[in-house]
Amino acid sequence: MKKIKMIFVATLLTLFANAQFISSFHPEKEPTNGIQYFKPSGNLFVGDCIPFYHDGTYYLYWLLDSAHHSALNGLGGHQWTLSTSKDLRSWKHYPVVLGIDEDWEKSICTGSVVYHDKKFYAFYATRLINAEGHVNEQLSYAISDDGIHFKKQQPNPFYTSAPGYNKNNFRDPKVIVDDAGVFHLFVSSAKENAFTAESGTLVHLTSKDLKDWKVEDPLIYGQADVPECPDYFLWNGWYYLIYGRAGNTFYLKSRKPYGPWEYPRYQALDEDWVNVAKTAQFNNGRRIVAGWIPSKKDNKDRGHEVFGGNIIIRELTQEKDGTLNSKLPVEALPAVNTNVSLAAVPGPHVVKNNANSYTINSPDGLDAVFFENIPADCYITFDMEVNGNTENWGLFLRSNRNGGEGYKLQFSSVNRQVKLAGTTISAVEDLNKKTRVQVIMKGDIIDVCIGGKRCVVDRLSEQKGSVLGLFAKHGKVTFSNLTVASLKP
Repeated sequence: MKKIKMIFVATLLTLFANAQFISSFHPEKEPTNGIQYFKPSGNLFVGDCIPFYHDGTYYLYWLLDSAHHSALNGLGGHQWTLSTSKDLRSWKHYPVVLGIDEDWEKSICTGSVVYHDKKFYAFYATRLINAEGHVNEQLSYAISDDGIHFKKQQPNPFYTSAPGYNKNNFRDPKVIVDDAGVFHLFVSSAKENAFTAESGTLVHLTSKDLKDWKVEDPLIYGQADVPECPDYFLWNGWYYLIYGRAGNTFYLKSRKPYGPWEYPRYQALDEDWVNVAKTAQFNNGRRIVAGWIPSKKDNKDRGHEVFGGNIIIRELTQEKDGTLNSKLPVEALPAVNTNVSLAAVPGPHVVKNNANSYTINSPDGLDAVFFENIPADCYITFDMEVNGNTENWGLFLRSNRNGGEGYKLQFSSVNRQVKLAGTTISAVEDLNKKTRVQVIMKGDIIDVCIGGKRCVVDRLSEQKGSVLGLFAKHGKVTFSNLTVASLKP
């Protein structure tokens, strides 16, 4: 215990939290013409996102990360900062709005915001070292008149642990206020002495006065991992519960406020390289998702995930049975120059229908058509239509002249899968129908939207070829309305 205390005393003396983080983030110097793929300048990154909507404004709170969770001896040292927009195009960035003020606060962790009785309430977890030298996570909250200037409330923390639940995992409170004015918190934790080893649980706490809290039946239980960073909302008669599992995002739906829950046909928010996908309403009944794309160890394509990265925005749509879809909001599409002129180098089983349409009929194997001199940063759109059972088809991105090297974007209607380099999304419907595809390549991020219903993204930096290829294997596919445009700076 003495050794731990000495380490933290030394850390705080040399790198006092406010001086280290607040002074190193300069919101006035950050770009304001978009938030898609944004990260702060320098050795700063975006952590968990906390979107919120009020009175025509989309408030995007996010964790300011320094050097990939390494601050304050690896406990994070995270603080909340804020970006706002009324149109999802023009953004304003603010200094830290909820920061580390005390030496016992080792990280201002993920939480949520609610507007009630003309006040903004921000609930969050504080990571700290307890008297025994162990890491604990406890609940805190702050109040604001404008959603920008928050005052932490006393006692702080106001809630240390719920009986029967793990103290080391007690974080990420999602807050709602019901019609009777009762506050509900859904808290990520794990049940002690659970019936099975899979003990991850969302604890449900309620209070009328923010002082006395009652532990209700858990929203969900029996999870293999702590169900992190929950989100909860009512949309067109359906209640949704969103939560993270080992970095990926899942959801359940119900016609009743707190379950019983139904598992959906597919998980549209489940992307390996989108962490903590949380949502907020927006104008005209829309629902906008904000998450973050992790960095990779040593910037290698196959490097493992490292905390902190870039913001990513999605938009939800809804099926009649409550199933959710994910697409690129039109406001988040990149600004582009005029379309690139495409000179094709077709294989023997490729038919050129017109300047922007090609049919590949290769029942005995794989064939392709290649286009050279493709900008590294570009926006690619096309329609694809498969004829009968085809093993797979897709694109070679940033490749060489024959598709070696580069990154493969691969579709399979038989397996209902889409693969981008080393990541895969499953249960993708309607790949056997004519489908519109959008591909954004910007820096080391490649982002793909399929049919306005499913998305997949990856961080890929090592391959830098300038060739685009279209391919099909053991089948027949038509690619039409193909356009490529370079991105504006």
